Amino acid sequence: MSVTNAQEQITQTLLSWQGVSAHPHRFGGTEYRLGQRELGHIHDDHLVDIPFPSRVRDEIIATGRVKPHHILPESGWVSFYLNHPEDIGYATDLLRRSYEIALTHYARRAKELNPGE
Repeated sequence: MSVTNAQEQITQTLLSWQGVSAHPHRFGGTEYRLGQRELGHIHDDHLVDIPFPSRVRDEIIATGRVKPHHILPESGWVSFYLNHPEDIGYATDLLRRSYEIALTHYARRAKELNPGE
């Protein structure tokens, strides 16, 4: 199943976040990045894949709404299938969490590289 215009809506939302860019994904669809870090990607209007640290991945999968990645189930990646229009909001929330983790990562790295600032 898929949700009409899901990719377009999700892309429009993510591009409104500071520093996020969209690129063609190597396996089809659209990939979202903050700098060089991938926040996740969407395949057409039906599947969103998002990387998380393992503990966050486990927490999200425990909700029952998200599955382990459809190809790499033992990785930190999750897969979320878009079946209903309201799934767009949940997918965006998951991508927002990935974005916030990336922001924290970049802030930590900047502090390590510039400890006096």
